[in-house]
Amino acid sequence: MRKTELLIPASNLEVLKTAVMFGADAVYIGGEAFGLRAKAKNFTLDDMREGIAFAHERGVKVYVTANILAHNYDLEGARKYFGELKEIKPDALIISDPGMFTLAKEVCPEIEIHISTQANNTNYLTYDFWYKMGATRVVSARELSLAEIKQIREHIPEDMEIESFIHGAMCISYSGRCLLSNYFTGRDANHGACTHPCRWKYAVVEESRPGEYLPVYENERGTYIFNSKDLCMIEHIPEIIDAGIDSLKIEGRMKTALYVATVARTYRKALDDFMESEEKYRENMDWYKSEIGKCTYRQFTTGFYFGKPDENTQIYNSNTYINEYIYLGIVGDIDDRGLVRIEQRNKFCVGDVIEIMKPNGDNVLTRVLAMYDEEGQAMESCPHPKQVVYLQLDKQPDVYDILRVANVKDPEED
Repeated sequence: MRKTELLIPASNLEVLKTAVMFGADAVYIGGEAFGLRAKAKNFTLDDMREGIAFAHERGVKVYVTANILAHNYDLEGARKYFGELKEIKPDALIISDPGMFTLAKEVCPEIEIHISTQANNTNYLTYDFWYKMGATRVVSARELSLAEIKQIREHIPEDMEIESFIHGAMCISYSGRCLLSNYFTGRDANHGACTHPCRWKYAVVEESRPGEYLPVYENERGTYIFNSKDLCMIEHIPEIIDAGIDSLKIEGRMKTALYVATVARTYRKALDDFMESEEKYRENMDWYKSEIGKCTYRQFTTGFYFGKPDENTQIYNSNTYINEYIYLGIVGDIDDRGLVRIEQRNKFCVGDVIEIMKPNGDNVLTRVLAMYDEEGQAMESCPHPKQVVYLQLDKQPDVYDILRVANVKDPEED
């Protein structure tokens, strides 16, 4: 059986460390330019250097995205950027543009190149083309079924790798090559500045009746005609492995550490359980489904993997996310007094019962007994975003554990 990689996204250094600790075999990141997540925090060169060292010390690979569709004015900057990456030594570059591919092969030929899904990789001759050009891996188009991917596997060299998305947001446009954002807002999705207009609410205006907005209905359920559910393949690990996919990719390079930890930990356990026995994997399915629902999501679909999507893969009455847990922070340190240092992400209070999320799969309930600011002053709550606080808990966490709390809806809101 081929070795299967779990590939996790990271928006910044903190999230990269979380991905590594919570089960990633590899992490993909973006620099401050030439990637398709311009609104993500992304990595400085120093952050990349530290992140790659942290990952490599723990046997985890790091891939860097450079998958824009480049214009002439991008090329000289890209040449310099690849020269800088040559010194940092990531394990691979993720590229879609043939010009960027050519530059990378010229400047840093020792770094592997993976072909991004942005290159519309839909058939085995495309894979073979990139293999002959020197790529070691191709990311499949999201529009492929598992049957098509299996057929590709049968027609390409044994040592060529297939990477496929198995979880996360779905773009309405063909493999993410969207024109809507540029058209509506001047922000180019193919340069990493997508405004996600596929999530907006739309109406139709008939030219002879300006100002009269007519709602767009499909099956009388709403107007979010481009609004896809999120991909989730947690129930289909056997089919994914059978298709010959080498790397299972999670979407989400703009997501929080809580999202990354939740998804990485859940798929890590599912993969490990399946590799031990399919029976164990089936027995633990309720746990996987419960845990995967504890990160932010938009209802789930299997996308194109079992046939073309229909109206059941779209969300017609809302463009909001489901958020069952609130992210509080990552355990950064534990001082000599036993106090837990975190950089707060959402408000919580002394007396609250919160949850320690551990990489091994345990979820430990604990009560906040006391809270102090950086000057040692006692506090009742931490209302300020990214405030550094020290916590006394009745259960002791470890460094890199995640603190979260269930998002309990107030009955008066109903």
